[in-house]
Amino acid sequence: MSRLEAKKPPLFISEPLTRDAVSQSLSLLSGILKSSYGPAGRLKQLHNGMGGCVCTTSQSSALLRHLSTSQPVLRVLTASVQNHVSRFSDCGLFTAILCCGFIENFRTLNVAPFTVIKISKHLLSLCMDHLKSEACGCRVSMDFSSVETLVCLVRSILTSKPACMLNKTEVDHLTTLVLKAFVFTVPCHVETNAVLGKCVIVPVKGRRVVDSAVLPGLLIETPEIQLGKPLAVKRTGSNMIKTALFSVSMSGDGFNPEEGTIAVHHGVSLEMSELNQLLNVGKQLVKDEVGLVVCQKVMHPSLKQYLKENGVIAVDRAGLSLMEPLGRMTGNEPPIASIHSLSPGCYGSLKDLCVESFASKHFLHLIPEDTVICSLILCNRSETAWDELKRVCETAEHVLQLTMKEPLALLGGGCTETHLASYIRHKSSSLPASTFKDLGCSQTQYQLVADGFCRSLESVARSLSHDDGEILTDMVYGHCWFVPSGSPCVSKWSDLVSKCGCGMNGNTEDLSWRFLQGQSGSPAVQDCPKEPSVKVTDLLTLDCFAAKCSGLQVALETANLILDLTYIIEDQN
Repeated sequence: MSRLEAKKPPLFISEPLTRDAVSQSLSLLSGILKSSYGPAGRLKQLHNGMGGCVCTTSQSSALLRHLSTSQPVLRVLTASVQNHVSRFSDCGLFTAILCCGFIENFRTLNVAPFTVIKISKHLLSLCMDHLKSEACGCRVSMDFSSVETLVCLVRSILTSKPACMLNKTEVDHLTTLVLKAFVFTVPCHVETNAVLGKCVIVPVKGRRVVDSAVLPGLLIETPEIQLGKPLAVKRTGSNMIKTALFSVSMSGDGFNPEEGTIAVHHGVSLEMSELNQLLNVGKQLVKDEVGLVVCQKVMHPSLKQYLKENGVIAVDRAGLSLMEPLGRMTGNEPPIASIHSLSPGCYGSLKDLCVESFASKHFLHLIPEDTVICSLILCNRSETAWDELKRVCETAEHVLQLTMKEPLALLGGGCTETHLASYIRHKSSSLPASTFKDLGCSQTQYQLVADGFCRSLESVARSLSHDDGEILTDMVYGHCWFVPSGSPCVSKWSDLVSKCGCGMNGNTEDLSWRFLQGQSGSPAVQDCPKEPSVKVTDLLTLDCFAAKCSGLQVALETANLILDLTYIIEDQN
């Protein structure tokens, strides 16, 4: 058959960053991300224009998932940031805003992209070396023998998302619960290859946040179990509860016509044959003294009734998400995948079972002997706030896991960004001539790129302010200071600012504050920013070290990739 329409040639777009449409889209995306950044970030309502669910959020994972763009340049940027978030869960907005800043500041320089990329990579290496050095003034060691710094880290994550709608009491309560849940997931007996456990979030919407709780083990919602009735469960001689975990359907309709045909003798009922097989499994479970049977899928009512009559608690429709933590907690790894053979070693065990009630829901509480699995009963007043809070709690858990692997944190509140900018300005002004020769650039070109690099970092700090207040940085530590909007004119900035953005430094000494400028260049700090003498305060704002270091690298690498684009080729068919 001949074509109804001639095939169109591909569309070649040269120098995409010089196109107005790309510049406008990049500026718009940058504005959306900056206005969402930080504890005072503005919320966004996202929907697909065809009705359906509306997402209210300021989180990068939700924003980038719901935003659609036709610009290939922006698709590269958002895909890169989403990949970072999938690996670290944190610092997504930081990465995206910084990447946009690098692109905006570098593309206007009168320096060849190849040279910009070489110089920016060198600047990145200076940043990473500084962040990984003991002398770094924006790095904090995390002590897992004390909860002070861990509380600061978790609290910083919880307060960074305003859509959670949390007050101070609720933040303190959830901080304690998240840390308690994390401690539950740490194995008591450390082996060579220790593996952290898992915290399963149980949704309870429409209740107060302070009603949230953490319990060791797992909760399985079981509406049919009545509260108040004693839970009679069969136990073994060692007073343990033997468990059987099935991943296969036990509904009695195991035959799937799509898998082929089977021959059935005259007078034989396929359904009865399946049910008899299930009842034989039930008899074997009773004979083996199993006290709890959990099925991922549906269980036949006759089998459930038989097990109940013989003192075995049966739970079906547990779902795929619970199978991995259930298997690990009980020792049923892997779960039983066939109803035709049960080996003696296919069972697991539990320490105890009880019934718990939260709001109007009833749960079967599975209590293990050795706790590395726990349940966080998470409450919030509305569905929108609960969805946001769930993402934040998952981020906090992941950040604690990353911090255990690398027990460090970075100062938040914009202080790490302004400190790094101060450090780079100091370092770039004292480089030997051999550095410029090795990079194949002039000192002027290096300074131009370094200034754009620093302005990009400072633009992230500026994004934390959403009320048009002045933003300062000090000449001693290179930290960020926010002046409240509408403050009167005074001769001393110390009369208006009490603490820096991260909360580490107070206004008790003369720190020689200056304005954190916009696009115009800021004066270089003559001395290397000092390390603050005080390391921890009760209200310190901290960021995940691993996530922020990765975000810095991803932002620059993505910006360099986009700056290096010469052509975009689009298929028009």
